[in-house]
Amino acid sequence: MRRRSRVRGALAAVAAMCAVAVLPGQAYAAGEPGAYTFDPDAETVTGQEVSADAVALRPDTVYRSAISGNQKLYYRLNLDAKTNAYVSAVVVPKAGGEVAYGDGVTISIRDSSDDECSSQDALFGSAQYPRPIAAYASRRIEADGSCQEAGTYHVLVERQSKAASDQGEWELELRYVSEPALANPSSRPTEAPTSWPSASPPPPVAATDNTRRGGAGHYDATSLETGEWKDRIEPGQTLFYRVPVDWGQQLYATAGLSNSTSAKNPFVGSALAMSLENPALGHVTEVSPMAYAGKPTSVSFDPLPPVAYENRYDSSDETNGMRFAGWYYLSVSLSPRVAAAYGDKPITLTLQISVEGKADEAPYKGDAGIFAVTQGDKEAARKGQSGAQAAAGADSGTMKVVAAAGIGTGTLLVLWLGVWTLVARRRAAAVPAAPANAGAYPYGGPPQAW
Repeated sequence: MRRRSRVRGALAAVAAMCAVAVLPGQAYAAGEPGAYTFDPDAETVTGQEVSADAVALRPDTVYRSAISGNQKLYYRLNLDAKTNAYVSAVVVPKAGGEVAYGDGVTISIRDSSDDECSSQDALFGSAQYPRPIAAYASRRIEADGSCQEAGTYHVLVERQSKAASDQGEWELELRYVSEPALANPSSRPTEAPTSWPSASPPPPVAATDNTRRGGAGHYDATSLETGEWKDRIEPGQTLFYRVPVDWGQQLYATAGLSNSTSAKNPFVGSALAMSLENPALGHVTEVSPMAYAGKPTSVSFDPLPPVAYENRYDSSDETNGMRFAGWYYLSVSLSPRVAAAYGDKPITLTLQISVEGKADEAPYKGDAGIFAVTQGDKEAARKGQSGAQAAAGADSGTMKVVAAAGIGTGTLLVLWLGVWTLVARRRAAAVPAAPANAGAYPYGGPPQAW
């Protein structure tokens, strides 16, 4: 019985290892127009209209929620007196709905007396069509600042929708992240830089294979490095990309649409919208929505400052948003109204990305988490992987090690079984012939349990 159990257990282990070795890699594809890829690990949470009923959010966790009409929803934070906290909200209206200028949400963090620590808006401007937009709020530890005490805080998400706009439910993707502590806080400047290089670099060179298919959300945003990249975008679609930008580096980005082959080239106002969010998914900047009339056209972000910790002391989103190293997220949206003028076929999209400057040393103590650029991040950008694919690749590397170990174990098992069988046969040959009336083991064959 003991031998049989060992053999079956070993065979089961080999089978399990083989199963791990042949698991197919998960495929990630850009969504259809109007689709958004939520983080599959996001936890569902319901916002409350009464602050006392609010559910607590945990640090470094992604949540999925929803907000309707002109609701005001609360979520709870339990904060200490030493950690900077950021909570972002990605607003995802339903495709085909109506949004007006000024519709959107405001996200704020508030203390126990309902005093505001900080806030940011995610609003639809002149590009009045549904698409994912993002904003964040923070509680920062700083000298002479408000909201410095440990205790209960609340995240408040307030939706604004005009009477003629869609009042239905908008989905939310919430992220709560904490910022690492500084290594030498006393040596850091407490004022934002006032000047930086503003001249745009020469256009980057397009690679031989420069096609990069954008993702359908921040979770599966496609990684880009310096270069010219090509994609195709459909009316009503939003594509997501991410670029690693380290401390001291500047990001430049230009988006362009190719010409149309249509015989007529009608004018479509606010056809292309482009937005930039930082590693905590705080809104940094956007372009003035670009019109399209069937001819090649492009639009660029205004020059942004190099990434620096001190940028947080500036009052403008464009500067204080560039406060972290890490992945910066580009979203590019094409108006659904383009379909009425040019049809549903996709239009070629080009992205010119430049990351300039030498990387500086991180200001944090210990592991910086998402607020860093690693060698793996650079490799993902070189390969054009999404975050999901990069993570899957790391997991597959682990699986290869496990599979190799499994194959080695399986080989040893086969050899052991061969030796065991040979020994058993030799023992059987050495056993005297059983009498004609023999019954029980050892003369009547192996035990019945075998």
